[in-house]
Amino acid sequence: MPELRVSPRERVVLTAIIELYIATGEPVASQAVAQHFANREGMSSATIRNVMATLGDSGLLEQPHTSAGRVPTAAAFRYYVEQITRPETMTARMGAMQANAATLSEKQLGQIEDGFNGVTSSTEYLERTSHVLALISQGLGVALASTTTQQVLEHIHFSRLAAGRVLAVLVTQAGAVQDRVLTLDRELSLVELETAARYLNENFRGWPIESIRTEVARRIEVEQEAYHQMLASVEELCRKGALAGDESGPSIFVDGMSNLIAAEVDREQLRQMLLALEAKQRLVDLLTAYVDGRQQEVRVVVGLDEASPAMQDLVLIGSPVRLAGANLGTVAVIAPTRIQYQEMIQAVRYVARLSERILEAPVD
Repeated sequence: MPELRVSPRERVVLTAIIELYIATGEPVASQAVAQHFANREGMSSATIRNVMATLGDSGLLEQPHTSAGRVPTAAAFRYYVEQITRPETMTARMGAMQANAATLSEKQLGQIEDGFNGVTSSTEYLERTSHVLALISQGLGVALASTTTQQVLEHIHFSRLAAGRVLAVLVTQAGAVQDRVLTLDRELSLVELETAARYLNENFRGWPIESIRTEVARRIEVEQEAYHQMLASVEELCRKGALAGDESGPSIFVDGMSNLIAAEVDREQLRQMLLALEAKQRLVDLLTAYVDGRQQEVRVVVGLDEASPAMQDLVLIGSPVRLAGANLGTVAVIAPTRIQYQEMIQAVRYVARLSERILEAPVD
């Protein structure tokens, strides 16, 4: 898309129109812009009307129906986001996390802190994130767990349920707990189950689960006969799915769908939008496509019509979540384009960085 050429005067008027529209949800007339300036910019209503006409010709404003006012287009919101997220603008407004917090209200900070009270695992953190961001944004809160961090072994435990039936409880280093009932071809005693769990925990803690299954199969071929019977028990448990991991795809948490229902007035567009958002894979694809887990900045995408035409009036504000240098997942807000951008950018950034304080163990 060619770079927009916007003069300083046009930028001032466009910014005022966008912020007035965000605040009121109503088309903005030249008189409202003049009142907003209160003569600070030295522009008359006639001058403002001329500037608005130029912005309309540039595709940045449109006139709904026969209203005298104008509303920003998706291109205008994109331009606005580019302006408020320029590096020099961001540096001037904020430094580290304390500065991020300063742009949020006391009420919002209280809601965020209360929302994460008692969280001890990454899975809990991501699940709470979707709820907190939905509450703060009045939009959709979304959190996507990274598949790479979910599938690393922290601990495994086996319990005998009945003849030939064993409960396997697997805990990953990301904090996910997976349990499944295994139906075995041969009976394993309580001692064999405890020995198998101890062997896996002592030898493979911190290993990717897929690698553990491969390594167990290799070791059973080369270990001494004294270990063969014990390894056969481990292999039987693995073969029956004890280390199958989570094969349903990455975990995604979504909250706040009712917020979008309340905000949308066009029932057919609402129906199409909900159909698009209810597809779990589409949300996964959205976050994967637009938010780079290798970066640490918040990404803002205005107009999601590439994912679905019904999502053209939505904006995605997302950020990767990192912990000890590893990608933990992605957190995001999906909301109508008429959103408080600066507040929501700060809220998403603040919540994404909370993982470091909540989940990292204190150093003695």
